Amino acid sequence: MHTHVKALFISVSLGLPLLGAPAFAVGDGGASDTPTCPKGKAYDKKSGTCKDAQRGALDDDSLYEYGRSLAHQGRYGEAITILGLAADKTDPRILNYLGYSHRKAGRVTVALGYYEEALRQNPDYTLAREYLGEAYLQRGDVDAARSQLSEIEKRAGSESPEYVLLSEQIESYLKG
Repeated sequence: MHTHVKALFISVSLGLPLLGAPAFAVGDGGASDTPTCPKGKAYDKKSGTCKDAQRGALDDDSLYEYGRSLAHQGRYGEAITILGLAADKTDPRILNYLGYSHRKAGRVTVALGYYEEALRQNPDYTLAREYLGEAYLQRGDVDAARSQLSEIEKRAGSESPEYVLLSEQIESYLKG
């Protein structure tokens, strides 16, 4: 049975709407509950619908979650646009994912500024430290990446996901 025919069969069998419902996206290595909306729209948690992506139309939590979801889908330009709509320009989560999106889009220098500002707002934000370490590795600065690894260890321990990930990235970088 073809995939879309199977989806239609399941949809009709369960009485679910087939059209108009947002598709679900994948986030940090697992299923995300943040749906994917058409370009130019963003998912609003409060209403459970896709709304026009414009300043003031969505709360910052919705913008963060949707921007993060877009970034993890590799839709960096869209993520930057959505995250840029946030009212709170000092939210470390927003700053971190602006950094992530710029870094993944190849703008490492721009990303560094966002990560550094996120850490000025919250020095204990270990995910920003992990991503900052990756950015340093992209620039070939292993010592700076190790410094972030040390900061993560102080704040969250060597068993934390951020420590493990950055440690693996540094090891991989050194192996070439």
